[in-house]
Amino acid sequence: MSEKEEKLFSEFPAVTTEEWEAVINKDLKGADYDKKLIWKTGEGFTVKPYYRAEDLQNLDYLTRSVPSEVPFTRGGNAHSNQWDIVQEVKEKDAAKANAIALDALMKGANVIVFCSKNITTAEDLAVLLKDIDLSIATISFSCSDDYLHLAKLYMQYIESHHFDKVRIIGSFQWDPIVEFLKFKQGDQAMLSQLLEMHRLMESVPHFKYLTVNAAFLNHCGATIVQELGYALAIANEYLAYATDNHLSIDDILPRIAFCMSIGSNYFMEIAKLRAARLLWSTIVKEYHPKLMLKMNIFSKSSTWNKTIYDPYVNMLRTTTEGMSAALGGADQIALTPFDATYKQADEFSSRIARNTQILLKEESYFDKVVDPAAGSYYIENLTDNIGEQAWNLFNEVESSGGITAYINSGKLKESIEASCQQRDMEIATRKKVFLGTNQYPNIKEEMLGQVEKTGCCCHKEYYLKPYRGAMPFEELRLATERWAKEHGRPKVFLFKMGNVAMRQARAGFVTNFFGCAGYEIVETSGYQSVEEGMKDVINAQPQLVVLCSSDEEYMSFAEQLVSEVKKNIPAATCIVAGNPEQTEALKAAGVDDFVHVRVNLLETLRRYNQMLGIV
Repeated sequence: MSEKEEKLFSEFPAVTTEEWEAVINKDLKGADYDKKLIWKTGEGFTVKPYYRAEDLQNLDYLTRSVPSEVPFTRGGNAHSNQWDIVQEVKEKDAAKANAIALDALMKGANVIVFCSKNITTAEDLAVLLKDIDLSIATISFSCSDDYLHLAKLYMQYIESHHFDKVRIIGSFQWDPIVEFLKFKQGDQAMLSQLLEMHRLMESVPHFKYLTVNAAFLNHCGATIVQELGYALAIANEYLAYATDNHLSIDDILPRIAFCMSIGSNYFMEIAKLRAARLLWSTIVKEYHPKLMLKMNIFSKSSTWNKTIYDPYVNMLRTTTEGMSAALGGADQIALTPFDATYKQADEFSSRIARNTQILLKEESYFDKVVDPAAGSYYIENLTDNIGEQAWNLFNEVESSGGITAYINSGKLKESIEASCQQRDMEIATRKKVFLGTNQYPNIKEEMLGQVEKTGCCCHKEYYLKPYRGAMPFEELRLATERWAKEHGRPKVFLFKMGNVAMRQARAGFVTNFFGCAGYEIVETSGYQSVEEGMKDVINAQPQLVVLCSSDEEYMSFAEQLVSEVKKNIPAATCIVAGNPEQTEALKAAGVDDFVHVRVNLLETLRRYNQMLGIV
């Protein structure tokens, strides 16, 4: 260092961890350190409030972590962080899908994923792929009912158009084990088809015909650790089956890709992709391949955290998801159009999804720096923690006889559904905020007329069902909209008296609370007396009257107000905003209910919908 640098740093002497901890404990003033500052994640490990260089000392993988080298924790490219921009084309009409794909390829997409549900003949495939140069564009196929048949059609198309098979890059999003898991139907996940698929696609060396659909597990409510641990078990099952049936590891390994979800837990998702490559390399090494290949990761936005109401917030969610996927080293990234939760994505929403990634590349330079998360005390520890928990889960599955046996035992379904229920409770109690859905709703927004049938194009009943965390709240609010067409929206009258700061704060809380069910909020400026306010109450004819004041002032006017409300509007419900010590006295005064931060928002709103006859 230069003399100037030495002088600069000498002004900042090193601070020990013990000194930091002493200051923290002083600031806590006796509060429990663990409860206040330690984050107990749903992934099964704890996260400290801060990390230092010493926290990297015991991370073994760091000693052998170099970009483009085994175990590929830092990615497979030593010179850049390049990834492919994916557009998923859900249109099932082959001609329309082709037009959408050609337009997307001209406007920034590198990879097209076609829904191939209706592609059953050579003519269908020819229409779908018209004017697409398969030696340049990367084409993937999803949703097929018969991937073997699709593979035959695809190979015939390639040969008839004289494409150079070595230059063709693409994939089938075919995962027979997950298909078995979805519906619990089929011949033990139809693993026997793997050998036939390899024979069909053998002459196209860069085509990945197996895609481990880990994203589906996330869409059903799985945690990051469950998604990764079970995905590794699924992939290992394919390796074991193939090598047990006379395919070498070097035959099967280049044909496997992983479809991983990316949610809005920003740093966790970065760490998940880094841990995934580390663990996959550990598994593959045991098969002794001639050439170690890094995990190929196709990242797509999680559907679990997307919402119908306030859908433009989905743009913010997918933006952070795209950032996580890029910083985590994904090979291909698909961002879900913001309106895909309630309708078929249109040209505008698809363009926004594409352009988000173009901005990350062209204006934010996310594709220029190799593994920018490297060396981050926090992310390196998250990578290690996620890797350890996922590895433990992987070993649990293997010790139970492998993933197929684990599915048949019901353990996988039970485990994911338990995680889903826990996450549901966090949303219902607003420990987990879905902006615009369970917090800060746009009260005037109406979505009933805009919601179309969306989701998977299959018509079977799910064994393990995809799910969105916002769905229970959306069902409530859509029911309110239907009811309102005949009866008008339920009215919540904010009766504000007393301390101005407290009444305004509680009015804001109530507005958010009942706004989540789509109720109309009758805002008032506040009153000096019950008599003054009752004129407005009678004029509004609300179903709910909510008293908004300070705890100390409620008893001074509650009995009089409740009596007047019941006399003039007998069906009205009187509610106190807050959880004052005088709860029993207020009940005796006629108050019907209390709403505050500790109640279960979802259960409470369901109860009010039921009381009002909204079903």
